Amino acid sequence: MAVTAAMVKELREKTGAGMMDCKKTLMEANGDMDKAIDILREKGLAKAAKKSGRIAAEGLVDICMNENNTKAVVAEVNSETDFVAKNDEFKKFVKDVAITALNSDKANAEELLNEKYLDTDATVQETLNDKIAKIGENMSVRRFERIEMENGKVAGYIHGGGKIGVLVGLETSSDSEEILALGKDIAMQVAAMNPKYISRDDVDAAYIEHEKEILKQQALNEGKDANIVEKMIVGRLNKQLKEVCLLNQAFVKNPDLSVEQLIKETSNKLGTEIKVISIARFEVGDGLEKKEENFAEEVAKQINK
Repeated sequence: MAVTAAMVKELREKTGAGMMDCKKTLMEANGDMDKAIDILREKGLAKAAKKSGRIAAEGLVDICMNENNTKAVVAEVNSETDFVAKNDEFKKFVKDVAITALNSDKANAEELLNEKYLDTDATVQETLNDKIAKIGENMSVRRFERIEMENGKVAGYIHGGGKIGVLVGLETSSDSEEILALGKDIAMQVAAMNPKYISRDDVDAAYIEHEKEILKQQALNEGKDANIVEKMIVGRLNKQLKEVCLLNQAFVKNPDLSVEQLIKETSNKLGTEIKVISIARFEVGDGLEKKEENFAEEVAKQINK
């Protein structure tokens, strides 16, 4: 498979490795992007890829909750430009989409498009079409996720004016306001650190085996003796799991505590068990590709509409 400049550029963005290293590795991997990332990591030329793709599309994320914080939705709506994302009408539409999803039983965005939009006779799709015609820019209802707790609370956090939205489901028998405060702190943690899993118990075996192989090759490529490689793998894997598992992460507001210890402190204080059951984190445009467009052209485009 021929290696193109675009492929080299994508690999550089995903790994931070040098251009020539990316080109050589892509040729070695016969154009397989995932394999190329693994090779670069094995050679110590790249950090573990934390993104599945470029985060570049515009739009907004918003959250909506019911009155007693037992059910919530985080939703993402995309636009072509940041101008539209800052438009009050667009902001209201995103909020209304989240409200519609909260009150619906639809499972995904595709199904939600056929749902009635709030208390109108129009569907979400028809309303979206009207907005596109009025604003003059393509938009899409990309996704939403709903968390509902029968025994507990849902807390949420919006970061960057709607660039990141997080929901956290906490299982507990307490109705204390401190539960929601704890939930917001955990949601802020998820927004900042983007954990892959809640706890080590959630880490799938395939992920563990894949990372062990990467770490083994790293150690061997560093010239380490084979008899100490296994011990090194255990140490490095444990360090990595602390970074990707929410409960093991250092709490961003107090690094002396882990998130697990933070939860335990609140649990002891309130005299009730508290458990993180689910998390949902949306970052605008995660995994989507945005067309290149300079600022002057974007301004001119808006003026001419």
